[in-house]
Order: sequence, then C-alpha cells, then structure tokens
Amino acid sequence: MHDGDLIELDITGIAHGGVFVGRHEGRVVFVADTLPGERIRARLTDTRKKSFWRADAVEVLDAAPERRPHVWSAAGIDVDPSDRVGGAEFGHIELAHQRALKQRVIREAVERVGKLELPVDVRAAGDAEHPESADGTGWRTRVSLHVDEAGRVGAYAARSHHVVETPDLPLATDAVARAAAEVRHAAAPGRIDLVQPSDGRVRVLPRPEGTRAHPAPEVVEERVGDRVFLVDAGGFWQVHRLAAHTLTSLVAAELAEQVGDLDADATHLDLYGGVGLFAATLAEAGGPATRVISVESDARATEHAGKNLAEWIGARAETARVDRFVTALAADASARERERLSRGVVLLDPPRAGAGRPAVEGIAALSPAAVVYVACDPVALARDLAIFGEHGYRTDGIRGVDLFPNSHHVEAVTVLRR
Repeated sequence: MHDGDLIELDITGIAHGGVFVGRHEGRVVFVADTLPGERIRARLTDTRKKSFWRADAVEVLDAAPERRPHVWSAAGIDVDPSDRVGGAEFGHIELAHQRALKQRVIREAVERVGKLELPVDVRAAGDAEHPESADGTGWRTRVSLHVDEAGRVGAYAARSHHVVETPDLPLATDAVARAAAEVRHAAAPGRIDLVQPSDGRVRVLPRPEGTRAHPAPEVVEERVGDRVFLVDAGGFWQVHRLAAHTLTSLVAAELAEQVGDLDADATHLDLYGGVGLFAATLAEAGGPATRVISVESDARATEHAGKNLAEWIGARAETARVDRFVTALAADASARERERLSRGVVLLDPPRAGAGRPAVEGIAALSPAAVVYVACDPVALARDLAIFGEHGYRTDGIRGVDLFPNSHHVEAVTVLRR
C-alpha cells in the first residue's frame, strides 16, 4: 500500500504523544483523532517504515461510547486533516475517559521504559474552592498564535506549521479568546503570544520571526493564594489558570504525608526553579529560617526568583545549568554542607525532555532524604525514575494532574525515598 490509500482500522491502544494504535495486516498503524474501541476509515500518510505506518482518521465507522462532539469544531473529524488545528487532540473524548487514558499512558510508560509497576491516578485540576470547568475548556491563560507569510493569524494545524485561521479558542480563558479575536492580521511573520496574568488584563506580545524573546519584557504579578510572584509577561509560568495552585497544594500535601516536618536547618534544592514557585512551597513548609536554593538557567527568571524568595533569609537563587550545578555541588561541598544536603529535599521540575542521567546522578550523589519530581512527560519521567532506581531511590506511586484537558499532555508528581 502507499501514502494516500484508505484503510479500515480497529483501534485497540494508545501511544505517547496523543496518537492511537491500530493494526493493518499485522502492522502497527498510528493514527490521531480516534480512541480505543472504535473502527475508523483512515488515509495513510507515511508508509516508509516496515515496522509501523502513520495515518489520518477521516471517518468514524463505529464510534466508542466515550466519543463526544469535539469541543473545538476546527479540530473535528469532519474537518480535512490538513486543516484540523492542533493542541486539542483529546477534545473528542469525554473528560473522565481522557483522564483514564492519560493514567494508562503514564502507567504503560513506567512499565515499558522504567521497568516499574506503580499505582497511578490522574485527577482534575483545582478543588472544590477552585473548580475545573465541566468540559475542560476555558483554562489557558497563555496562547501562542502564528503568522504566516500572507499575514494570516491563527493556530497551527496538527503536526505542521500550516496556519489555520480559527474563529474561536475554546481552551483559552474568555479574556484571552476575546483578545485573540481582535488580532486579525499581522505584518510580520512569526508568533504572537497572548498572556493573562493574575490581574486579568491580557498582554499581546508580538514575536517576529527570528527573534527569541520579547524586547523590554514587562514584569507582571502572578498570585498563588496570598503569595505574589514576579515574572516576565513572556516568561515561563504554568499555562492552566489553576495549575500553580493545584501543583503547590499537591507538592505540599505529598511532602507532609511522605516526609513530615521539613528540616529548616537542612539544605533544600528547587531545580529548574523558574521564578521560585516550588522554592516558596519548600520554604513555607520549613518555616522562616528554611535554607533553600533555587537553580535556574534563565538569568531573568533567577533575578525574579531572588526577589520572590526575599522574605526567607536562608533562601537564594542561582543561575546555572542544573546538571552542572548538582555535579559541582556533589564534588565541592564541605562535610557540613553535605550533611545538610543529606537531610534535605530536592525538588525538580524539568522541561519536557526530563532531567537526564547527568542531572539525576548528580542529585543522587547529594544523597537527599527525599526527591520530589514534578513531570510533564511520562516517558522522560519513566526514564529518570529508572536512573534514580539504580541509585537506590524508589517511589510508591505517581499522582497525575490533568493540567491540559482536551490535549494529550498530563502533569505528574512523585516522591522518591531511599
């Protein structure tokens, strides 16, 4: 068979990355916009490899009971695959079943890559006081639109750089969606970021092609409970409107349950620390004299972290690559400092690629009492858990949080002890 041919598939599984698994004459076929339990008609898009093919779903022949009308019509099955917007790969699936599938993805990644069998659960963002929306829409406080050579502004089509002009952005907050609707045309190709910090006012930040950062960044405030964090408007902050509250609450609860009272005289580390969100969580758990170091490679974020952590006399922020920092610390720390580190907690929140072997082995060499891992990629988490396991660190389970409803992404938190 060749690219462009139509085939019928029974979908039986899910793979990492928001695609699903069927088989055609014994060969694995990866296809999006469906779900296990469906029979579909699909058009082959990549038949180069002997081991697997890729295809686009074009028609549902037998729908799974968990299918629903897509929350974003521009990504629906009735839209030509080349024009379906990306970023809402699970929008056609009932919300509770999305979470069941994400739980399955985490568990299977940990089993396959990490060679571990662990209990996994995935919960909604927020709580009774700060609820998630019923259909998983209206949560994005940060959205990137793209501008093509013709000046068209919109979202990228799934798995491409083709700009699709869309009339709505259902995953965005109402304010961000309204601001996006006003951005109809742009002269310069590139990207336009829309950012809604805690004050509710949306910032529209053009980023012309070839530029890596916004010039003269505006500093905004993000609030988590009663605490205020300074951050560049175009800098990193959690995207879901409830994410910072949800994650800090979960980390604090896991620390209290699995570690107990945080030793304020120990040395604690917040790695990939950004503007100090989790460093503040550690410091609040330990009290006003807590010794905590936030480590972040972005100098602007580190500058903000220093100010955000100023109330704790034992807190400081360092600009450094995490792997180099922990390796140097393990090699150069005094006996007194190594003893403090051995009583401390290391929290890491790495990017999607994960921490990797040099960073994990550097952390293990410090022999912390506990490691709290906040992960945004199940496969990278599974790989890093296996490396931690080589050095004697184990976890009893993984707590997933659905911070990206209607997409395939999922956040996870786990605590490791020797």
